[in-house]
Amino acid sequence: MRSTSRRAYALLALILAFFAGVIILVISLFDKGGIWTAKRVNAHLYSGGQIVNAGAVYTADGEILAQSQDGKRLYSKDKNLRLSTLHTLGDASGFISSGTHSLYREELFGYSFINGIYTLKEHGKGNDIYLTLNSKACKIAYGALNGRKGAVGVYNYKTGEILCAVSNPTFDLNNKPKNMRMEKGEAHEGVYLNRLFSGLYTPGSVFKTVTAACAIENMPALDSWRYECKGQLQTGLGLVKCPSKHGKMNFEQAFNKSCNCAFAELAIEMGTEMLEGQAKSLAFGQALKIDKTTSAKSILNLQTANDLDLGWAACGQYTVLANPAHMMVLMGAIANGGSAARPYFVEKIVTPNKILTYKAIHATEDSIELEADKAGKLADFLRSNVVNGYGNSSFPNLNMCGKTGTAEVEDGKPHAWFTGFSQRDDLPLAIVVVVENGGSAFYNAVPVANRVMQALS
Repeated sequence: MRSTSRRAYALLALILAFFAGVIILVISLFDKGGIWTAKRVNAHLYSGGQIVNAGAVYTADGEILAQSQDGKRLYSKDKNLRLSTLHTLGDASGFISSGTHSLYREELFGYSFINGIYTLKEHGKGNDIYLTLNSKACKIAYGALNGRKGAVGVYNYKTGEILCAVSNPTFDLNNKPKNMRMEKGEAHEGVYLNRLFSGLYTPGSVFKTVTAACAIENMPALDSWRYECKGQLQTGLGLVKCPSKHGKMNFEQAFNKSCNCAFAELAIEMGTEMLEGQAKSLAFGQALKIDKTTSAKSILNLQTANDLDLGWAACGQYTVLANPAHMMVLMGAIANGGSAARPYFVEKIVTPNKILTYKAIHATEDSIELEADKAGKLADFLRSNVVNGYGNSSFPNLNMCGKTGTAEVEDGKPHAWFTGFSQRDDLPLAIVVVVENGGSAFYNAVPVANRVMQALS
C-alpha cells in the first residue's frame, strides 16, 4: 500500500513538472518567440548576416527607405536620402541599435505568436512601417551639416512626431566602405552611433536656459535684478570669464548677451542644490523614451563642485553633458506651456493585407516638470534672444525663439549648438542642432537650424 502511494506521488510530481515545463515553454515562446525567430541563422530572413526579406519602410511623405524584392534588401534611389536617414532606418546587419531595422525586426518580418512568420512566407514580405520623417527636411539637414560631425533633430512639440533626425558621420547603404576607420579623429568615428538619440555633448550656453529656469523659480526679485559685467568674475578659486565686458544689464539682457559672469553669479547665489534640483525636474539624469529606444541621460553632477565649478556649470561647462534629443524636447516643453509631447518616429505598422497593427499614440513626456508660468517666461526670454541677439533676419518669417551655445571642449574648436522653437501656430516645431567642433554657434549652428526650419515651414 505504501509502495503504491509513493508511486502515485512520484507520478503526480512528474505530471506537475511536465505541465510546469509546458507553461514555462509557452510563456518563453510568447515573450521571446520573436527574438528567436529573428536570429540570423534563420535563412528565410537573412543572407550573410543581413536582412533580405522584410517589410518596407516609408517616410511620412511617401518615400521608400527600404524594401525587399527577390530575396534582396533594396534602399532608396536617392543617395542623399540614404545618407540622411541611415541612423533612423538602421543598417541590415543591426550594428545601428537604435534604427528601425534593429528595433522593429519582428514587425518587419511579420512575426506573430500564433502564426510565426507565415505572413512573410505567404506574401514574400513582412509588415510595412511608416515613419514620421520628412524626407526633404532630412536631406536639407544633412546637406547643411556639410560633412561636419553632429546631429539635427526637429519634432512637433504638440504631437511628438519627429520630422527630422540626422546624425553624421554616416555611410551609404548601397556602397558601404569595406574598411571604415572609426578611431578617434577618423572620418567614420562613431558612425554606428545615433548622435541625436545617444550622443552626449558639453552644452555650453544652451544650458543657461536651465539656469534661467532655476533663477525664475528661486529668485523672487529677478525682475529688478541688475549686474555689471566687467569681463570676469572672481571666485575664491579662480575666474569665470566672458569674451568681453558686457557692462550693466538686467536679467533679460544678460540672457541675450549670454553673459557667463552674470549666470555664474546667479548660480553661486542660488547654490548647488537649487541648480541640481532644477536640472532634475527638467529630466537631467533621466532617459527619455523614444518608441522602443531611449535617449542618453543628460548629466549634471555638482556633488564636489566649488563656487568656481558651479559658476562654470551654470554656463554649461564644467562636467555638464547634454543629449541633443533631450534638449529638443525641453524646448518643446517650453513652447507648449510646460507640457512636452513624447517624441516618436514610427507612425504606424501595416500588414500585407492592409491591416493596421500599430498606430502611434500621442503622449506627454512626464519626466519634464515645468510650470506653465515659468514656461511662459522662458519662452519670452528665448524670443528676446532672437529679436535682440541673433536677429529676426536669421530666421525669416519663423517667429523663432532660441538659445545658442558655443561649448568649449578640450580637443579642438568648440561645439556649436542651437536649440529653439517656432511660435507660429501653423509650425509647432522644436529644433536642436549640434555641430561638433564647429566653432561659433551663431555662424555655424544658426544657419543650419534656419535652413531646416524653412524647409518645414
